[in-house]
Amino acid sequence: MGHIRIQQLGKAYRQYPSRWARLLEWLSPCARPRHQQKWVLQDIDLDIAPGEAVGLVGSNGAGKSTLLKIITGTTLPTRGSCSVGGRVSALLELGMGFHPEFTGRQNVFMAAQLQGLQREEIEELMPAIEAFAEIGDAIDQPVRTYSSGMQMRLAFSVATARRPDVLIVDEALSVGDAYFQHKSFERIRSFRRDGTTLLIVSHDRFAIQSICDRAVLLEFGRVVQQGEPEMVMDYYHARMTAGLNHRVRQEMLANGKTRTISGTGEVEVESVRLLEQDTSVEIIEVGSEVTLEVVVRATQDISQLVLGFMLKDRLGQAMYGINSYRLKQTLENIRAGERILYRYSFPMRLGPGNYSVSLSLSRRDSHLDGSYEWRDCAMLFQVANASHENFVGYSWLGAELAVERLGAAAEVLELRRSLP
Repeated sequence: MGHIRIQQLGKAYRQYPSRWARLLEWLSPCARPRHQQKWVLQDIDLDIAPGEAVGLVGSNGAGKSTLLKIITGTTLPTRGSCSVGGRVSALLELGMGFHPEFTGRQNVFMAAQLQGLQREEIEELMPAIEAFAEIGDAIDQPVRTYSSGMQMRLAFSVATARRPDVLIVDEALSVGDAYFQHKSFERIRSFRRDGTTLLIVSHDRFAIQSICDRAVLLEFGRVVQQGEPEMVMDYYHARMTAGLNHRVRQEMLANGKTRTISGTGEVEVESVRLLEQDTSVEIIEVGSEVTLEVVVRATQDISQLVLGFMLKDRLGQAMYGINSYRLKQTLENIRAGERILYRYSFPMRLGPGNYSVSLSLSRRDSHLDGSYEWRDCAMLFQVANASHENFVGYSWLGAELAVERLGAAAEVLELRRSLP
């Protein structure tokens, strides 16, 4: 079984003021150093258990790719230790290791041999690699003729030709088409079910939340938060707008979920309720007509105000979202101290399960444009099914069925012949 153990890990690169300083230091190794150390990773402690799936998130330059290179052994740490158990398969950079002048088939042999496979094993796996990549006759064409999507298909197919003990994926799947992304993530899920340890880097919060047991947030080369994926991703997305947001705070709710609140604070959520026939409810029957009632209060004068809400499932995946801007009801010239009541009415067509409501108070359509307050898990509710058919999925569509028996094929043919 694969595991990853990282202790007090740090990575620094030398920075020289000029190329001459680099040369002088090389010619005079005993003289004073002429470089400064730039730390890209510092004091990283991370223990990933066998079979665990961990998502690594952070903005560009946070140190994610450097950490993955250390884990895979392509870069050595400056200090600390990193140990990995089991056979590792990594997809770090698109087409990394592929030679553009060689054919796809030749590159498959080279890449698979770098993973430790013997030629006989590769020949045995080649039909499955070709079938999964689905690039047809291009497998025998030079890789330089491939699109980025074709390179990703082939690279992923090689990296996952055999189930590894540890699978590491770094954003490579983001360039693929929707069909292959679904296909690839299904393979990743099957590896998880069979016990593969997974470390995935992605900016896709729904991929992280649906696949991973835990998420780790890196900022400026340090781990700033780790824990339940939805909590970490909420915090991460709040921090992404730190140029606009003066505050980010998290609160632990009674049921163990974490509420993340961020924003500049010119407008605040005062109360939120889900109503059924003007009665506040927390358990709702599938298909019931409900009203989401939100009261907000302005703490300062503002020029425009948009309120949006999003319904999320228990994994934090978006089920439905809308705001007053898209419904053409943006408010203008709100005064400090003014309170505003919003009432969204809709049929609760979600499937049975636990859900949450997230709220956004902003200046315009996007919370990135003047985010007064973003509140995840503003309220929790449950949908139950006691009066409808036993359906499967996240949405109740109320399908109606008409069935007509047409008889045997010969009778149907004779009936058609008799028609004028």
